Amino acid sequence: MSKFQNQVVVITGGTSGIGLGTAKAFAAEGAAVYITGRRQETLDTAVQAIGGNVTGVRGDMANLADLDRLYDTVQQKHAQIDVLFVNAGGGEFAPLGAITEDHYQRTFDTNVKGVLFTVQKALPVLRDGASIILTSSTTGTAGTANFSVYSASKAAVRNFARSWILDLKDRGIRVNVVSPGLTETAGLTDLFGGGEQAAGIKEHVIGAIPSSRIGQPEDVANAVLFLASRDSGFVNGIELFVDGGMNQV
Repeated sequence: MSKFQNQVVVITGGTSGIGLGTAKAFAAEGAAVYITGRRQETLDTAVQAIGGNVTGVRGDMANLADLDRLYDTVQQKHAQIDVLFVNAGGGEFAPLGAITEDHYQRTFDTNVKGVLFTVQKALPVLRDGASIILTSSTTGTAGTANFSVYSASKAAVRNFARSWILDLKDRGIRVNVVSPGLTETAGLTDLFGGGEQAAGIKEHVIGAIPSSRIGQPEDVANAVLFLASRDSGFVNGIELFVDGGMNQV
């Protein structure tokens, strides 16, 4: 029997990159997977790519009505959620002195408000003993030029886990954080300017990674599946870096 057979897994931001790679991994292990995305066409493409027992729900996870619709959709077929991977997020460069209110609001709405209410609204549906995994980033613990708003939002995500394991201890719900380093995704390519510019930046950065490569979505997916499984049953409140050692030296 597959490790997640008959389990229900919800993944926000599951249409590309880390979210998509993790959804494929859970589906391959027998889980009933629900993914979210903002654009219906991209969502439909992701559902086809994942295969297995997967359902796509369109929505913005910073929109509370969309979150209600997500969990209503899950409850149409399932009584409880076993694993919640809160992965939806994003950011863009803006140096201090050029940060706008819109930039700040957009980043914190997605990365902080969205995470908070994704978890809070899931509580009535989460089974006791469930596993919650939050996506933070190596930038949450390291300074990054021109990226302070995003970095601060990810530091907030990491602290959510520290507090929530206390709030949820009576239900036996574990909350852990996965913090990817540079990971080969379309989002990273866009952040680095696309095309040859992005390729050049990636090649330069590889020199600072002890593992001598940029991570793949599958690398992060493997860490998430560990944190979601019984193998990590006594692991609670940690930040698991999946960065090839870049932030560890």
